[in-house]
Amino acid sequence: MDAELLLRSVFQAALDAVNPEPRVRRALPSPPPGRTVVVGAGKAAAAMALGVENHWRGDLSGLVVTRYGHAAPTRRIEVVEAGHPMPDAMGQRVALRILEQASGVGPDDLLLCLFSGGGSALLALPAPGLTLEDTRVVTRKLLRSGATISEINCVRKHMSAIKGGRLAAASGGRVVSLVMSDVVGDDPSVIASGPTVGDPTTCADALGVLARYRIGASEAVFECLKRSEAETPKPGDPRLARSEITIVASAQDALEGAAAAARANGVAALSLGGMIQGEAREVARVHAGLVKQILRYGQPIAPPCLVLSGGETTVTLKGSGQGGRNTEFLLALAEALNGEPGVYALAADTDGIDGSEDNAGALLYPDTLARATARGLDPRVFLIENDAYNFFAALEDLVITGPTMTNVNDFRAILIAPSFRYRHLK
Repeated sequence: MDAELLLRSVFQAALDAVNPEPRVRRALPSPPPGRTVVVGAGKAAAAMALGVENHWRGDLSGLVVTRYGHAAPTRRIEVVEAGHPMPDAMGQRVALRILEQASGVGPDDLLLCLFSGGGSALLALPAPGLTLEDTRVVTRKLLRSGATISEINCVRKHMSAIKGGRLAAASGGRVVSLVMSDVVGDDPSVIASGPTVGDPTTCADALGVLARYRIGASEAVFECLKRSEAETPKPGDPRLARSEITIVASAQDALEGAAAAARANGVAALSLGGMIQGEAREVARVHAGLVKQILRYGQPIAPPCLVLSGGETTVTLKGSGQGGRNTEFLLALAEALNGEPGVYALAADTDGIDGSEDNAGALLYPDTLARATARGLDPRVFLIENDAYNFFAALEDLVITGPTMTNVNDFRAILIAPSFRYRHLK
């Protein structure tokens, strides 16, 4: 059996398992007596909107915002592309329009909200007194700091006029949110910064995040976070009484799809789950230790086998290179395994974009380090510079899918199969 073909096939199976259209179709609510207005944001929002259009009976209109290059051919729901991961002026304009549409929903109407990962950056509507540049500066620094997505979104919610339950609070009708989770634990208040969910965090928490990671910001930001008006609607707020949330897809669904594909190919699968967090290189070292245990002792599973995991790692940027958290994980894994025979791996982001580059992730082979040495590439130098993208690009081992139109965060598959063959598919 070909190792690379198996890894690519299980990754595709993971993506198929979280295809937005069937996931949305199964969760659609009943039509209301009045209008149905669709709004949404995220990398999968356009595909989700298309799923609604294809299966909705009755009146339908609305507006969703997605990342540049992630649009879908909708007919009744307008799709606008905007900046991600850095918010931009288009995102600000669209977020204001979305808030206005929500405000126009009446008691007999339905506000159908579609959210996925990426929605927080795309809904770029600053709180009163703040500018778009204020949000851009803070976002840029938080993304480089190693802060978790929960911490980042805590700050974003309190600097926003639409996130942290404010969108639902503006609506006068029933609010139903269909959500694709890209966060560990599937907390709907964190996904896309929870525009329709009561926010358990506070302004004090947001200030604490800025202090913890030494994030500098304008005086306007600190003044905003000290004002009571910046506080978000909390769980139990009566304005959110008619707001309902359904998680339609998560990392767990993707991992189950991948495991089923592996077993269909005669390979046992061990899933570590979709709740793994931590610095990418540290997570890689833990995975490497498990791989060595399997190779030496056949525990907790005997080879040939596939070890799967999801979640969201972080990278604290110290170098000036290119590379996302999945390629950094894979480079650190290569270094930790040191050419261990019979081990192959694929690490990628399910949205098709690892960080801000053009690749979803990369592939690791038993001879990755040997080929790197032959080309004069030192993996330690690339790790120091956070430059995993260029390491794997030089080896022609990047995984490039383009936008997948879904998003349940990181996907990692490590194949431990000493008897398998492999070839580099270019």
